[in-house]
Amino acid sequence: MNYWLTYFEKSGMTESPDYHNSIKFFEKFEKNFPSVKIKDIGITPQGRKLKVVIVSKDKAFTPLKAKRTGKAIVLIQNGIHPGEIEGKDACMLLLREILVTKEKSHLLDNLILLIIPVLNVDGHERLSPFNRPNQNGPKKMGWRTNALNLNLNRDYLKADTPEIQSFLKLFNEWLPDFMIDNHTTNGADYQYHVTYGIEKHQNIDHGLVQWIKNKYLPYLHCKVEADGFIIGPYMEFKNGTIESGILDLPSPPRLSHGYCAAQNRVCLLIETHSLKPFANRVFSTKSMMHHTLEYLNDNVEEIMALNIQADKNPIRNYLTEKKKFPLILISNGKFEKFLFKGFEWYDDYSEITGSMVRKYTSKPVEIEIPIFNQAKSLKKIFVPEAYLIPQEFESVIKVLSYHQIKLTRLQNDKMFKVERYRFTNVSFSPRPYEGRQLPSFNTECFEENILLPKGTYIVPTKQRALRVIINLLEPDAPDSFAHWGFFNAFFERKEYAEAYIMEPYADIMLENNPTLRNDFYKKLEFDEKFRNSPLDRLDFFYQRSPFFDTRENVYSIMRLISKSGS
Repeated sequence: MNYWLTYFEKSGMTESPDYHNSIKFFEKFEKNFPSVKIKDIGITPQGRKLKVVIVSKDKAFTPLKAKRTGKAIVLIQNGIHPGEIEGKDACMLLLREILVTKEKSHLLDNLILLIIPVLNVDGHERLSPFNRPNQNGPKKMGWRTNALNLNLNRDYLKADTPEIQSFLKLFNEWLPDFMIDNHTTNGADYQYHVTYGIEKHQNIDHGLVQWIKNKYLPYLHCKVEADGFIIGPYMEFKNGTIESGILDLPSPPRLSHGYCAAQNRVCLLIETHSLKPFANRVFSTKSMMHHTLEYLNDNVEEIMALNIQADKNPIRNYLTEKKKFPLILISNGKFEKFLFKGFEWYDDYSEITGSMVRKYTSKPVEIEIPIFNQAKSLKKIFVPEAYLIPQEFESVIKVLSYHQIKLTRLQNDKMFKVERYRFTNVSFSPRPYEGRQLPSFNTECFEENILLPKGTYIVPTKQRALRVIINLLEPDAPDSFAHWGFFNAFFERKEYAEAYIMEPYADIMLENNPTLRNDFYKKLEFDEKFRNSPLDRLDFFYQRSPFFDTRENVYSIMRLISKSGS
């Protein structure tokens, strides 16, 4: 049995192996069991191989063969943040119990497992005992971001990184029925050994929401607590303090569980607590995974049927029945009471910071706090028949291809009646975020008859991944191409008119256009900033002149209304 002891166990449960030794351990499963196959799925920026471990009693090592078995596919992802690495070690232990000791071999009766040992391999190999100052072990741990200093768990929709591009290929080819993403969180100190994030709002299919709330989560709570671990929802506090309450609101698709929701699938985000010992974190993660797999294995037909329906419902709801799509979700301000299991705390003045610093004792306390777990739609839209993308936007098309979105191209020039967006009140974040300069803006919609050239891309919305399409192409969506800065060049002015040229031209415009003259003087009367700005006053005329660039502040992607203009 010593042959099957993990590095974690041999170290006295205080260490996790480097990537080479991690893969060597998983390769022992492949060598000894015909039900295991390890495949390369990509290359990291530093040239390391990304791998997936496929575990199938039927040796169904391709997506097609896996689908033919009728079994549910469960994807388990580890090490997207390699400092939070206990999932990798927990998977080794769990696989040993499935394959070697066989006490959990029944989990393969109705399930096929896809295990990514480490997604952020370059970050995993940036080992140091100082990478996570808030964390209690392992002795050395990896770094949060990849070699390009990008956080992979912000990249699921925009797909800037090779690691996520590889993940998306795997995800969309296999289309798992359930996903588990293993993490460790920090922040406030509390009694909970493990918390979880899971989508149960308007951003995921309603049938899946009911299954999560009424069946899966009650089962998970009961079983994990029977293993001796205190479990609760992910602890994101409203104003950064416990007493302000917990935010349990929709996650955007830049994150793993938000992305799965957009793909009509459930993702369990496991978050152990960084202050708990490494061993506790490994075993609580293992407990969460074990009981999730147990429940899925016992209820495989139900979850697969729900997923099939979840793939159909967006088309029925938003195209056939013309319901409005909930584009922007925020808290509605309502809350429920939650009995929080924490440790007694106090606020102490610090000479270092010159402010109060919160400190925790080891005395357990239970207090009632609010949990804000209801969302409302800040903006809803009707889903168009299709989106039209000019052929020059290859960067956008490339991202759509990572998500395996189906599209076609115009074979000839053609007239279309479209809806377009004009951006207003544009501003930019003072600092880059994930290597991008993020804009904020408002939008105004207008209609246009337009002749689109041969080669224009057509993205029909009648697809299983309708939610992904909307989240990428609608500019007001929080993780849209527009919000991620893919169209920043169109916020820039590339031509202008000198005052000595424009001022006499403006005189002629005033004289010949009574409506414009009325608008100008009304703006002078009621807008003090405009009245006192010579540049703004001149720009008023420039924007209404034939010299103005009609593409400035106009979104290049169009919504299809009908196939021919009037």
